[in-house]
Amino acid sequence: MDQYAVVGHPVSHSKSPQIHAMFAEQARQAMAYSAIEAPLDGFEEVVKEFFQQGGKGLNVTLPFKEQAWALCQNLSERARLAGAVNTLYLDQQGQLCGDNTDGLGLVSDLIQQGVGLAGKNILIIGAGGAVKGVIQPILSEMPACLTLSNRTQSRADELVSVFAGHGSITSLALDQLSQPFDLVINGTSASLGGQLPTVSRAIFSARTVVYDMMYAKGDTVFNAWAKQQGVGIALDGLGMLVEQAAEAFLIWRGVRPQTQEVIKVLREASA
Repeated sequence: MDQYAVVGHPVSHSKSPQIHAMFAEQARQAMAYSAIEAPLDGFEEVVKEFFQQGGKGLNVTLPFKEQAWALCQNLSERARLAGAVNTLYLDQQGQLCGDNTDGLGLVSDLIQQGVGLAGKNILIIGAGGAVKGVIQPILSEMPACLTLSNRTQSRADELVSVFAGHGSITSLALDQLSQPFDLVINGTSASLGGQLPTVSRAIFSARTVVYDMMYAKGDTVFNAWAKQQGVGIALDGLGMLVEQAAEAFLIWRGVRPQTQEVIKVLREASA
């Protein structure tokens, strides 16, 4: 049976084995999917051993996405730009290939939930690895402008330079954000620690859609705060998790699973 896995540290909390088991059953694919916790200093060895033993594909989660990028002999364009890889496989020549499906997952989830990006003014808070992976897919939807804002503004400025040729993108310091946006994406991990990014409530209006790339039982801290400011639609990253997994499944198996029932099962399990 074809073997797949997710590699991270820690990884015991990962929902990926459950997600891909549901995908495999739905698509009638003979495959097994497990979770591998790699030592912080042993990621490369884990990857090499997995593929040497006949493994077909790996998902990569924190903190190894940048290391995965550096290991690859072939990169998709979106992975090359992101500087991070979350999907690994071998091509017919045995070369290690890397892709990044995070941004496709985010865009797919927004579209599934009726949120179009074309012509919209979009703000992303944060400039870390998670954000780097979603910029190019968002820009490909042709928003009016994508604004990046980060606690260390130089990191946002660097990303603007990298992606400047791919669409309308700019940066603003957190304390310069004084107008509402059509879509606000929290790309920081602050919600995981029960914290809020330092940003003005002026970024919200009643028409703003808010998306936290993290997810939790109930509202994330960021989404709860946004609702207190009068935002009507606040979405979390559970759908993004499932959608990016579906894109990886497509790369590996040549078929894209249906995602909505999987999201529903996970949502109900975390209620």
